Amino acid sequence: MIYIDNLPPPKKTVNLSPPKLLALGFLSFICIGTILLKLPFAHYGALSWMDALFTATSAVTITGLSVINVGQSLTPFGQVVLLTLIQIGGLGFTTFAVLAAMSLSPNLGLRQQLMAQDTLGQTSLSKAILIAKNVFIYTVFFELIGIVTLTLFWLQEFPFVTSLHFAVFYSISAFNNAGFALSPHGLVDFYQDYWICFTISCLYMIGGLGFLVLMDLKKQFRWKKLSLNSKLILMTMAGLNICAFLLIWLLEFNNPLTLGHMPVHDQIVNAWVHATVPRSSGFNTIDLAQMHNSTTLLTMLLMFIGGGSLSTAGGIKVGTFIVLAFSVVAFLRRSDEIKIFKHSISNETAFKALAVTLITCMLIFCGFFIMLILEPNKNFLDLLFEVMSAACTVGLSRGVTSELSPSALSLLCLLMYAGRLGPLTLAYLIATPKKSRLKHPTTEIQIG
Repeated sequence: MIYIDNLPPPKKTVNLSPPKLLALGFLSFICIGTILLKLPFAHYGALSWMDALFTATSAVTITGLSVINVGQSLTPFGQVVLLTLIQIGGLGFTTFAVLAAMSLSPNLGLRQQLMAQDTLGQTSLSKAILIAKNVFIYTVFFELIGIVTLTLFWLQEFPFVTSLHFAVFYSISAFNNAGFALSPHGLVDFYQDYWICFTISCLYMIGGLGFLVLMDLKKQFRWKKLSLNSKLILMTMAGLNICAFLLIWLLEFNNPLTLGHMPVHDQIVNAWVHATVPRSSGFNTIDLAQMHNSTTLLTMLLMFIGGGSLSTAGGIKVGTFIVLAFSVVAFLRRSDEIKIFKHSISNETAFKALAVTLITCMLIFCGFFIMLILEPNKNFLDLLFEVMSAACTVGLSRGVTSELSPSALSLLCLLMYAGRLGPLTLAYLIATPKKSRLKHPTTEIQIG
């Protein structure tokens, strides 16, 4: 037997699943963003570590909740850092990783393949790479349109540099559904500027559709040729927006603290904006704390549903809502399969939709329960709204964010982080699925 003493010891490798790599990636960007925002030349005056951490977390998770006045607290460098974090969070760091790896080498390793497929929700690497390219191209395309449009409008009031600054900030924030604004009042200052409201609402609605739907729309120009997924997403989101618009207008048109003081045409515009912002954009043109409780409840339901899959929006996603609704219909009709327009949905998809919904509900409940313990003197509805907004990465607030204690803000950071990772990724982190060949006997459990 021959012994060789000069051989180098085997290299240790760290085996991390794609969800864990995704979680660590977002966490690393949050840490880097916190450090950059804490630099002396990134902010004016004092900025605590908690404020920097909360702002970085809100940006990377594209939520939009804020404890600072972005326009007055952050320097131009700080605002660039904030926009970069928003862009990274919106596109997803994996999309950047795939594009960077492609520029260095035509072949990706197995771990990078799994990571790209898991994050983009695709089983084919070639399709995942195609989607990554389109995500980047569409983002740049629509943000440039927003920048040009908003710059031309603001040139009527401000110099070119100021107009361009506003346009770049709001375009990136809107398309990524981040909801950050340069004013502490959101878009309240622009509630009568229809062109700004229209442009920004178009940006966050397009970003919230989902890149698969955008790719399908580009490829197929006729409605009949669109995929069933695209048709369902477009019809459902249109239906939700129209119903929400009518309900919000009816509920708030005589409320002098929200829409009541506006002429009818302003009421229509602002009711539409508020009907679409809960999709995840986080912008507001009315004071949310002054809405009727019924409107607040409706807003929370819209935040919970969110936008399309593989989009910059949050919530459980519209596709999940559709599957749940048709699953209930199939059960009530005692149908053997879940049918949608002459197509059937697999049981696995139905279980996945149920898991996403249940995990999100548990996340909101646990977060709200802890928040009530940490902030016993705050309004019940305000805290529930805040927790829902954080967990669904929406960014709307009833004005209590800056009044919360550091422990409560830390809780919101965790909720935003978990909400951005997604319920399924969070579930995989907690319990990695293991398949077993062993089959157990069935049993009956009483329900209802």
